Amino acid sequence: MGAQTNAAPIIIKKKRVSGGDGHHGGAWKVAYADFVTAMMAFFMLMWLLNATTEKQRKGLADYFSPTIPVNPVSGGGDGAFGGNNMFSEKTMVMDGSGASARHPSPAKQARGSTGVEPNGGSTGTTQDFSTLEAQLLGRTGESMVSDKVLKHIVTRVTDEGLVVELFDTEDQPLFESGTDKPTAVMRALTLLVARSSDLVKNQIAVEGHVSASPVVLARNPAWDLSTARAQVVRQMLEDKGVLDQRLDRVTGNADRELSDGNPMAPRNNRIEVIFLRNR
Repeated sequence: MGAQTNAAPIIIKKKRVSGGDGHHGGAWKVAYADFVTAMMAFFMLMWLLNATTEKQRKGLADYFSPTIPVNPVSGGGDGAFGGNNMFSEKTMVMDGSGASARHPSPAKQARGSTGVEPNGGSTGTTQDFSTLEAQLLGRTGESMVSDKVLKHIVTRVTDEGLVVELFDTEDQPLFESGTDKPTAVMRALTLLVARSSDLVKNQIAVEGHVSASPVVLARNPAWDLSTARAQVVRQMLEDKGVLDQRLDRVTGNADRELSDGNPMAPRNNRIEVIFLRNR
């Protein structure tokens, strides 16, 4: 008989370690998250469509209408615009102006916090005038024009309404000398007033004033010139979107109402745009 041994047989077990069979890198999680986000956006869109009226949806669409008119005289350099571009979309974004005012739908246009009222705007109280003043004087940080242009504007609230004075300076007139042809600065100011006028719905008056002539003339042109300049501003306001029904009167005052003690001072050459108090 052969020799017997008590040594137990050696058994080798090979254990397979799983490397995360249930994960496979996690790329599927990103795809799933995108799918869930898209579904949430879809259901929110469906809810909004059901929660708004047709007029409100048209108003929203008009607000985002891609219209950006650019003044061709703006751009670089140290001229009247100071190198700034005049984009209407940078103006009164929170109040619903911009492209919607230029291309309104049958439901009118978006009016910001005032909704889609048929007439739009506000009631013309002193508080409303304060908002309009801030917009005209560039205090909102959203002005279309540079400080070189804003120095031609002063405002005051009177019993008649909000008076916006646009006036000549020593180095920059608003009209070419002795004519009713507006300069680039006057066009920029008129555009600013027209865009800002959407903040209220008051009637508007335009008055022209000129300085006195240094010589006595047989036929004083001051009356005709002041009236002609006021008419030009009225037409420019209408061209920039102000409804003609809002323009209550257009007058020329010649050199009868001076702003400066010197009758021949450039400061007396001015246009007054008055937002009249509601009757």
